[in-house]
Amino acid sequence: MKYLYFLFFILYGSISFGQQTTIVDFINVTAQIEPISSEEKVKGTASYTFRVLQNTDSIYLDAINMKVINIALESVTVSVAKDKIWLLNSFEAGKEYTAFFTFEATPKQTLYFVKNQIWTQGQGKYTSHWLPSIDDMNDKIEFDLTILAPFEMNVVSNGKLMSKVKRDSINYWQFDMQKPMASYLVAFAIGNFEKQAIVSNTGIEMELYYNPKDSMNAEPTYRYSKEIFDFLETEIGLPYPWQNYKQVPVRDFLYAGMENTSATFFSEAFMVDSIGFIDRNYVNVNAHELAHQWFGDLVTETDGTHHWLHEGFATYFSLLAERNIFGDDYYYWKLYQSAEQLKTLSDEGKGESLLNTKASSLTFYEKGAWALHILKEEIGEESFRIAIKSYLQKYQFGNVTTEDFLNEVRAASGQDLKQFEEDWLQQSAFKAEQAYKSLINSSFMNQYFEIAALRNVPLSEKKLQLQTVLTFPDDYRGQEGIYQLSGEAISETLSLYKNGFESNNLFVRQTIALTLTTIPEELLIEYESLLDDASYVTQEAALYNLWMQYPEKRILYLNKMEGSVGFQNRSLRQLWLVLASVTDAYKISERPAFLKELINYTASDFSFEIREVAFGFVNELQLWDAEVLKNLLDATVHHSWRFRNNARKLLDEVLKNEAYKSEILNGMESYSEEEQQYLKSKLDLK
Repeated sequence: MKYLYFLFFILYGSISFGQQTTIVDFINVTAQIEPISSEEKVKGTASYTFRVLQNTDSIYLDAINMKVINIALESVTVSVAKDKIWLLNSFEAGKEYTAFFTFEATPKQTLYFVKNQIWTQGQGKYTSHWLPSIDDMNDKIEFDLTILAPFEMNVVSNGKLMSKVKRDSINYWQFDMQKPMASYLVAFAIGNFEKQAIVSNTGIEMELYYNPKDSMNAEPTYRYSKEIFDFLETEIGLPYPWQNYKQVPVRDFLYAGMENTSATFFSEAFMVDSIGFIDRNYVNVNAHELAHQWFGDLVTETDGTHHWLHEGFATYFSLLAERNIFGDDYYYWKLYQSAEQLKTLSDEGKGESLLNTKASSLTFYEKGAWALHILKEEIGEESFRIAIKSYLQKYQFGNVTTEDFLNEVRAASGQDLKQFEEDWLQQSAFKAEQAYKSLINSSFMNQYFEIAALRNVPLSEKKLQLQTVLTFPDDYRGQEGIYQLSGEAISETLSLYKNGFESNNLFVRQTIALTLTTIPEELLIEYESLLDDASYVTQEAALYNLWMQYPEKRILYLNKMEGSVGFQNRSLRQLWLVLASVTDAYKISERPAFLKELINYTASDFSFEIREVAFGFVNELQLWDAEVLKNLLDATVHHSWRFRNNARKLLDEVLKNEAYKSEILNGMESYSEEEQQYLKSKLDLK
């Protein structure tokens, strides 16, 4: 026994920090997963089939803080470390083995229990928090999961649903994957979901899920889903590689979306109605995550040096899908917007190489997309298509490097690509001049640049051009025209603003709402009409500006907007509550109810997007009481790091007030252990 433990620690020290893909190939994982909401833990049983590539005495699975019992593998000793499960035996090269055991875990991340939902997010290498697996992306495994869930809940996971069997009050949902994938792409979601089903032109079944309360928003949210799917299959040139495709909106998601193999999870904040669709639709995220099913899921980077092969490709092909829907002008405008961001970063000396493992998302996503746009222009569309298809076919269900991709491009185009590699992959600076030359291939961008060039020209010398642009505007040049009116005397710009209003272009009118914050009497009727526009961004800005500048008409404006809710974060509703609460003589008897509703939005009963807006308004009105302060403490330990960080910054501000600080300390015993620990560390308490 001493020998075995000595061997374990020697092997752990020498192998655990390196890859074991040259030693073993995990082929299949068949697992049964039982999430336990009351304890926020998971129990499971799993069978692992693996082929040994080299004689070895040890093999590991990544497993974070797992308890393992009921091991079933003949002549094998199992040792459990903090972050691994070790299988110790005299494994022989060329042989296949199977290990079976039961495990338990209480994940601190990756598996989330959120208000009647349970979902996973294993991006990168985190699935091992809830399922013993392989964090290394280079070991592709076929995962077949059975998920246990209450009978009233639905389950979504990778692959095809083979059966749903009810035992007592539990349903056993059995899913089958036919092809291997990296462990970080294994996922499941449990919730009170309903769904719509559609079928692609090639017969792939697509399931579009939603919460029953959002049933009226399903169509605008998933608008163009079939068009996106059919376009990407055709554009990429290789059929969709998995059995089916599902999309599921989940609450308090960490990102916009995640491309789990055959099952994209995305933030429910993208569930919008037809008005919300104008400003914050799901189309781009929809296309981006679907593109990942090829770029990231089918072919996977070997390591972070090649991360642009995931994000740059998904960004570029999603932009092509949007171009197919919204047109060329939209396509070039989006390229221009990202070029402006990349140029600013580069000019500040913060440019990054695409092969920098620590590069920002802006680099991996947007610079990566620009690299592909330029590459297609340099080698031609036909060669580009051939290279993409060949690259995916050759490396499907495997791992890739940038050089693997470039080799396929060289073969398809006959070009050496040396200059392209230097300019777009290796260089940290953004090639702004080359990007500009590409953009002016668009007649629309040429027309936009002509208007943008007038920014420093006196109004008297450009008035005619602006009048023309604002009389028959497109979205982008019209907005530019309005931006150029800022800071000018209203007596000189009045007619131009009237042109903008009368254009009935939603985005031109929205730009007026956002920039014309001092509303002249001569434009009051036109400005009031913004409250009727099909844009929640416009309505919010217009309501606030009108309420601020025309106090004698506040009741009229509040009555008009009383039933409006706005986006998923209820920002329009919350703004209305604030304004209604502080308006003299407006529904005085209902004012406590208005404030109560606003305060309630800070509670964990609501999504963090709603809570974040509410905390901002509560702080502005200084409505801090014991209930709201407790809700703020809860927010400081939320799993969404952005929300958590903002809550902590707000808490720092609140603690400067001795009365609030005292109230917080008085409620210490009512806080969770995690909340108490954070507060004690913040205040340096024992």
